[in-house]
Amino acid sequence: MTGHHARKDDIVRRLRRIEGQVRGLQRMVEEDAYCINVLTQVAATNAALQSCALVLLEEHLNGCVTEAIVEGGEQAQAQVSEASQAIARLVRA
Repeated sequence: MTGHHARKDDIVRRLRRIEGQVRGLQRMVEEDAYCINVLTQVAATNAALQSCALVLLEEHLNGCVTEAIVEGGEQAQAQVSEASQAIARLVRA
C-alpha cells in the first residue's frame, strides 16, 4: 500500500485544482493579462503545489516510513534517508 492511500481523494482533488490554476495561467498569458496579475497567480499555484507536497510527505512519513521503522533493518534506514532527501528537495524548491 502506498503512503498516500488514506488521503488519495483529497490529494487528487488538490491536484485537479492546481491543474485548473495552470490552465488559468496559460489563458492569462494568451490574453496578455497584466504581468503582476500573472505573477500573483504563479505564486498562488506554487503555494498550492507546496501544500500538496506537504500532505504527500506527511502521508509518506505516517505510512511508509513508520511501517519500515517498525519492521526495522536496512529498509528502515533507507526509508528515513529517502524521506530526508525528499524534505531537502522541498526546502530547496
